Amino acid sequence: MTIFDIFTNQLLNGIVLGSFYALVALGYTMVFGVVKLLNFAHGELYMVGGFAGFLVLSFLAPFIGAGWFGVAVSMVFAMIAIGFLGVVIERVAYAPMLSAPRLSILITALAVSLVLQNGMLALTKGQYVPFGSALGFGGINLGKLFISYNQMILVTVAALLMLALEMFVSRTQYGRAMRAVAVDKDMSRLMGINVNAVIAVTFFLGSALAAAAGTMAGAFYGSLWYFMGFLIGLKAFTAAVIGGIGSIPGAMLGGLILGLLESFATQLDLRGMGIPFKVGSEWKDVFSFSVLILILVFKPTGLLGKSEQERM
Repeated sequence: MTIFDIFTNQLLNGIVLGSFYALVALGYTMVFGVVKLLNFAHGELYMVGGFAGFLVLSFLAPFIGAGWFGVAVSMVFAMIAIGFLGVVIERVAYAPMLSAPRLSILITALAVSLVLQNGMLALTKGQYVPFGSALGFGGINLGKLFISYNQMILVTVAALLMLALEMFVSRTQYGRAMRAVAVDKDMSRLMGINVNAVIAVTFFLGSALAAAAGTMAGAFYGSLWYFMGFLIGLKAFTAAVIGGIGSIPGAMLGGLILGLLESFATQLDLRGMGIPFKVGSEWKDVFSFSVLILILVFKPTGLLGKSEQERM
C-alpha cells in the first residue's frame, strides 16, 4: 500500500470519527454558550441515546427491518426521548443551581454523569450489548480506497444534522433568542425573551444530537457499552475547546480536527527519518491532546473562539 493509499484511508477514517466528536461537541458548546455550564453528563447522554436507539430498533425491526431505514427511525425516536431527558436533567439538577457557585454546579454535572453511567451499568451488568442492526458491507472502490455505504451515510447524516442546527441558530426566532441569551440574560428578559424556554430548547437540541451520534455509533460499530460515553464525552469537550467553546462552527471544526489527528496519529512513523519511533493506537490520545495543548498555548480561546474583548 502506497503513502497515498494510507493517507486517503486515514483521511476517511478521521472524517467518520470526527463526525461523532462534532455532534457531541455541539451539545457542549451550545450549553456553555447559553448557560455557561460545562455539562459533563453530556457524554452519558450519548451513551443513553445509543441504548434508546437500540431499544426502539429492537421493537421496530420486525416491521421495518434493521437496515439504515430502521436505524434512522430509531434515531429519530431516540433523539426525541433523550432531548426531553436533557430538559428534565436541566430542570431538576441544573436550573436550581444556576445562581450557585460554579464549583457546585460542576459537581452536580459530574454527579448526573455518574448516575446515568452507573444506572446503565446496573441494567446491563457491565456487558457489551449487540446493537442488532443489519447494515451490510457494500461500498465503492476508488482505486485501492474502499468507501463503504455505511461510512457515506453516516457522514452525510452527521453533516445534515450539523447544517440543520446551524440554520436553526442563524435563521429562526428561537435561534436568535439563543444568541441573545448567550450575550446577556438580563437584557434578554427585558426584551421579552423567555430565557427558561430558550435554555430548555438548548438542552433539548444538544441532547438530541448526542443521541443521534450514540445511535449511529451503535449501528456502525455494532455494540453498546455503559462506559462508552465517558471517553467520547471527554474528547468531544476537547473538540469544543479546540474549535472555541461557545462557537457552533468551532465545535464542528474541532471535532473534525480531533478525528483526523487521532486517525493520522496511528500512522505516524519516524523510523524512515532515522528516529526509532512509531506511533500505534495506544499513543494516539497522547499525540492528540499534545496538539490540543499547543493550540491553546498559541490561541487560548480556541481556533474560532472569541475573547471577552472581541465579543464587546
